[in-house]
Amino acid sequence: MRVSRLRNVGLICSGLVAGVLLSIGISAVAQRTTSPLPLDELRQFSNVFAAIKNNYVEDVPDSKLINGAIAGMLADLDPHSAYLDAEAFKEMQTATQGEFGGLGIEIGTEDGFVKVISPIEDTPATRAGMQAGDLIIKINDASTKGMSLTDAVGLMRGPVKTPITLTVMRQGAQQPIVVNLVRDVIKVRSVRSKMLPNDIAYVRIAQFQERTGADLVKHLRELSATKSPRGLILDLRNDPGGLLTGAIGVSAAFLKPDVLVVSTDGRVPEARHKYLANPVDYARGESDYLNNLPAWAKTVPMVVLVNSGSASASEIVAGALQDHKRATVMGNQTFGKGSVQVILPISQDTAIKITTSRYFTPSGRSIQALGVTPDLMVTDTAKGDLFTVVRESDLQKHLVNGQGKEADSKTEDITIIEEVPAKGDDAPKPFKFGEADDFQLDQAVNFLLGKTVNRGPVRSRKTASATPADLTVKPAQPEMPSTKEKPAKP
Repeated sequence: MRVSRLRNVGLICSGLVAGVLLSIGISAVAQRTTSPLPLDELRQFSNVFAAIKNNYVEDVPDSKLINGAIAGMLADLDPHSAYLDAEAFKEMQTATQGEFGGLGIEIGTEDGFVKVISPIEDTPATRAGMQAGDLIIKINDASTKGMSLTDAVGLMRGPVKTPITLTVMRQGAQQPIVVNLVRDVIKVRSVRSKMLPNDIAYVRIAQFQERTGADLVKHLRELSATKSPRGLILDLRNDPGGLLTGAIGVSAAFLKPDVLVVSTDGRVPEARHKYLANPVDYARGESDYLNNLPAWAKTVPMVVLVNSGSASASEIVAGALQDHKRATVMGNQTFGKGSVQVILPISQDTAIKITTSRYFTPSGRSIQALGVTPDLMVTDTAKGDLFTVVRESDLQKHLVNGQGKEADSKTEDITIIEEVPAKGDDAPKPFKFGEADDFQLDQAVNFLLGKTVNRGPVRSRKTASATPADLTVKPAQPEMPSTKEKPAKP
């Protein structure tokens, strides 16, 4: 893929997805040397290279040694910087198209093993019961201890309809769990929507792709085919991110024109930029799909649902709508990936992915290793949290926040992390986002209707004693745009 091709792809704000895609930030940034080369250190590298070539028990190709050295340099920086060999570099071509082969899980690293950050819905991973926080210790018969993410992706990818076995360690499980999956073509449906009772519109974005913004407009128009909704719920739970342009476009759909959506800051001028709710930043010279946006989208009362699997591009949207007081953010603390990666080609078919900047919400908040704190913390289910809380701050060598803050499981005066997982009838039960048993969705509807919001069972930070599950919060209705219909009474 040539540099000219890379310019058309845009920045991607997410982590590494195993058997799905390499979620990568892409930008044609010229390589330049800003400081003298460290000659003494390079001489030491040359000596080690020569020692291996002359003394190792087997002959090692020069290319293997050089590629390994490059991969090691990048892997030691942060969880999102990486060396892209020819196969990984080629895989980028399908990263933003919404269709690719594999399993459907986003991965990171922890303690030298591969860790599931988020499974993608409607994929082999979710159908097999993979969960955020699962530690993959074996891929078929191969141990993942010390394995690079690129190598893990290579093992998990394969021909469609072929089986693969993952062995995982899961929080609360006494023994490793063997998960049998069948590789499939992953077709990520970026936007889904439906009309809920009481004229509440529900829109779910599973991942930010090239057409996410345009698809969102299409769904919003279909939702108001007969009449305008009285409220809107934007569901970003377990959305691992995607294209930055998609995040800006989605934010711009609900914000006033030309307001700040997100800014980036890094060491070099190319890493410093302010992205506005403007077609220059989300349409990139193509036709402005927001011209067809229904007018009600700018004023409808709105809730954004997030959880620990909401990462990067989805955090940009949640942070922008929260800072501009356009929506109430509800759910759990988000993942906390507030860094931007770019691709620097180093040959015709290889490249490096390197972190170049942090991004900031409109108010100047860095959410790196912190995440977006919801306005209303609500547990996954009425009986507590279902998803394992794994965030950027849990990843080894993660980039620090830069503002002296990092994620704490005890947000504000409460934490939603149970010290001992509940069992039996008291244990939270799995559910599907947007369906009848979706507790957080029910609370978002209650908020929009002016009813009592049940935040679920929480644990006091000071006393560590259980708080009754009927803890409730009244919505701050004065901050919400008015509607013609009166909200239902509690």
